Order: sequence, then C-alpha cells, then structure tokens
Amino acid sequence: MSVLLELLDVAAVGEDTWRGRASGPEGKRAYGGQLVAQSLAAAARTVEPAKAPTALHLQFLRGGDAGDTVDYRVTRVFDGRTAASRRVDATQQGRLLTTATVSFAAPLPGPEHGRREVLGDPDALPRTGPAGPAPSMPLGELDIRLTDEGAGEGFVRRLWWRAAVDLGDDPLVHTLVAAYVTDVYLIDPALQVHGHSMRSRTHRSGTTDSSMWFHRTLRADDWNLLECRSPAGGRGRGVVTASLIGRDGVVAATLVQEGLIAEREPAPDPAG
Repeated sequence: MSVLLELLDVAAVGEDTWRGRASGPEGKRAYGGQLVAQSLAAAARTVEPAKAPTALHLQFLRGGDAGDTVDYRVTRVFDGRTAASRRVDATQQGRLLTTATVSFAAPLPGPEHGRREVLGDPDALPRTGPAGPAPSMPLGELDIRLTDEGAGEGFVRRLWWRAAVDLGDDPLVHTLVAAYVTDVYLIDPALQVHGHSMRSRTHRSGTTDSSMWFHRTLRADDWNLLECRSPAGGRGRGVVTASLIGRDGVVAATLVQEGLIAEREPAPDPAG
C-alpha cells in the first residue's frame, strides 16, 4: 500500500470508533487535510456503499500532533432509505481536535449542470508542490502544480493536482484523496489578496472551518484543477471559495473555507 493510502486508512478500535495513522514528524502540527479525510473515511465505514458522500462540514477546534494517532468517534445521526447523516468527533490523547457532520446519499435522477472552461495545461507547468512547507504530505506520491493570476480582490489561484500512485477504482478512495489534497494551504488566497502568503509566516494563519460539497465522482489519479478565490476577509479571518474541476471541465466539488489571517502580535521590547 502507498504511503498516501495508508494515511487515509482508518482501523476499528471500538464500537463506531476508528483510529487514523500518525503522519509524522513528531512535534509538528497535524495536517488539516488528513483530519478531514480521516473523518470522512470513518463516517463512510458506517454507511452502506450505495450512499456516497454528498457534503462534509468540519470545524477545527485545536491543532493536533502529526506524530500521534487520532481517534474518530462516529455518531449515527440519521439513516433513511436514500440518505444518511453522521457526526464525527476527532480526539487525540482525550483532547477534541475537530468535529464534523457528513451527509451521504444514493444517486437519484435529475437535471445536471456545472461545466467550466479549463484554462491552462498542467503538463506545461513546473512541478511546484504546495504553497508552503508540508512535512507530513507524501509529496513523492502527489503531483502538485500551481499558477497565480491577478492581484488584490482579483487574485485567482489555479492549483492542479493528481495522485501519482495506483488508487484502484473505488470511488470513495478517490474522494478521500481529494479531501486530503485540496485542504493544502487553501486559505492562502485570502492572504494573497493583500500581498502576503502563508509561506512567509507574516500572519497567524490556519483553517478554522471547512466545507465540501461533492457533486460527481472524480478520478484523483487524473489531473484535477482547484480554482480558488477569496471573496471577503475581516476580523482577522478570511474566506476562500473553490471549485474542483476535472480535466474535462466538469465541476466535481465545491469548497468553502474560513481561516485565520490575523496579524502577529509584535515581539515584546526587551528594553521596555
């Protein structure tokens, strides 16, 4: 099994309780995308496969340690004929890290829309990796390339990504990989609007709330485009909206994140 798939796997440790692997290195902050993806994986273990994920809403309450395992307690909120709902609480050493609600539904016939013109060729871009340091991500198994356009409130980030390992054909696995990858520095465009970045560490930054709506199945081992903008920021927080678009232009998911973009407190004056 690849490192990426091992990171997204969860093991049963009790009734409706699952344990996610540590990502390492010890002492580093746990990557939020792993908490999102493992929460989704744990919830999916309690739902029949015919009902696929349709929405996930997760709040980040505390930072976790990348070098330690995380337990996911699933509450079965609702089970209907075509839909299901789950709550997932992630804890580490007894401390609540995140809480999430996840919705599942069987596919139903109905009108469809959501196509975008895909701009740019990912194969023509240099392999850049994420927009900041990512010590826990298996970058050898992920191809990430990004390009930025515009400035101020017109800033747009286009992040191309694909898994470079065999993922098989289970649609849930591909959705889990998307949940994992698309969290990587997604709040950065809210800082880029003002000429800053998460990489420069000039501001306190990090995701506080994350939402995803899954419209269609996707292939995480093909090129996917995450097109991101920040419509608003204030009170030390910013919001970023993003569309996850397949190479064929079909919108597979919609994402919204809120995160800190607060100024750092000045260092105390030793002479004062």
